[in-house]
Amino acid sequence: MGKNKKPNFLIIMSDEHAPMFSGAYGNNIVQTPNMNQLATNGVTFDGAYCNSPLCVPSRASFMTGNFVSNCETWDNATPLSVDRLTWPYILRSIGYDVTLSGKMHLLGTDRLHGFSRQLAFDPHVDIDNLKVDKAKFGLNKDGHPIYLWEDGIPIGSNTWEGVRESGPGSSSMIEADDEIERAAIKYLDDPKRKDDPWALVVGFVAPHFPFVVPEPYFSMYYPDNCDLPLNTIEKQSQITKSQKNLIQAFGFSGYTDDDIMRARAAYYGLITFLDDKIGNLVNSLSENGLDRDTVIVYTSDHGESLGEHGLWRKMNFYEESVRVPLQISWPEVLPKNKRCSSVVSLVDLTSTIIDLSGYSLDEQKNWSLDGDTLLPLMMESDKNWKDEAFSEYFAHGTDRSRCMLRRGDWKLCFTQEGDEVELYNLKEDPAENVNLATDPKYNNIKKDLINSILLIWKDPDILNKRIKFSQESRTIIRKLSKNNPVF
Repeated sequence: MGKNKKPNFLIIMSDEHAPMFSGAYGNNIVQTPNMNQLATNGVTFDGAYCNSPLCVPSRASFMTGNFVSNCETWDNATPLSVDRLTWPYILRSIGYDVTLSGKMHLLGTDRLHGFSRQLAFDPHVDIDNLKVDKAKFGLNKDGHPIYLWEDGIPIGSNTWEGVRESGPGSSSMIEADDEIERAAIKYLDDPKRKDDPWALVVGFVAPHFPFVVPEPYFSMYYPDNCDLPLNTIEKQSQITKSQKNLIQAFGFSGYTDDDIMRARAAYYGLITFLDDKIGNLVNSLSENGLDRDTVIVYTSDHGESLGEHGLWRKMNFYEESVRVPLQISWPEVLPKNKRCSSVVSLVDLTSTIIDLSGYSLDEQKNWSLDGDTLLPLMMESDKNWKDEAFSEYFAHGTDRSRCMLRRGDWKLCFTQEGDEVELYNLKEDPAENVNLATDPKYNNIKKDLINSILLIWKDPDILNKRIKFSQESRTIIRKLSKNNPVF
């Protein structure tokens, strides 16, 4: 790379990939040779978390570098404010071409938020391009439903069919991912990529449900190479209220072992399908002579419960839902084959992208980021690292503010009004089966973590009022904007 040339960025963000379901993170079933190669070529973070286990809030947090309660993107029906500064704007301000191919789940009148253009459509937003039953995916012409906390926890009238409908085949989501890959490779093939610095974000849908995947990906795992959940409800010391709420709201019950195995096999197949696409993008970099000058990032917006703890999808703070893969490589600059056990989150990735681009935050004195650059962790062992991650959830399946603080070996899940507290030691209990919150022996640890949460939230009652006001406001606006939906 030239002495004064900024690095390029290839940022691959999948949807709903829990890292423990990949070979790169030690899974001996799921085949991910390209993620494995990323681990060999760069730094893999074993303790990375999303800042909300839901698509829109998580991605808005990543775009702005702020916690969800600070960027106020509460749920899947909340648009990011058009005047929010994002890292794509920052990189463009210093000469980068910043382009999106596929999903970033940006709602409202601004579907770019700093990206110069979008190469392939986002199938979870541009639903007019989908040849599917939109309602099946919780989509309609008015956008995602707005759930009012005042109405309480919804009661699902039926079993969630996403598990039972799993199997081999194709879908509009598969077709969309194929087009997202084609458009991204065409961008990388353009000779202009050797001129000015660029940042390309490739947003794939896989391995997000529907759990339908083309052959041979399904038969790679079903029926002879798949499994059942390890962390069952029966193994927990207690069933939490938040667990019960999600099972009630979405109908996560009534499945046979074969239903579950087929769903898990299809999910594994979708991860291998995704892994092949990652390999094709990385190969395109090499074929175009761009590999030495490009920072490669692979991550996901949140995980997938996949039947663990009796849950599916995301929307909770168990490891399968809230942990994400995070792999970063940059030939001749970052270390190779390095595993980092420190606790980090996606707002730290935002700060890292800005840092590696060469932008000085001193130039934007009034912009406060909630993350810290990961560069010291990647280059050496940073003894001063905060070793913590904060994640929030304000959407469907709850009727009040919920959050998680992971610090070192400890994870605390907190619900506003002290309605429920969960405390886990992930070193001793990685499956999160034993809630230590009521054990007096750990009162000081619990108190310290709760105090740290309250320093971020400041006043949970005011936070709840802000969220309820947003829900009510958007409901009124949506009703009066039928012919011109604003989000």
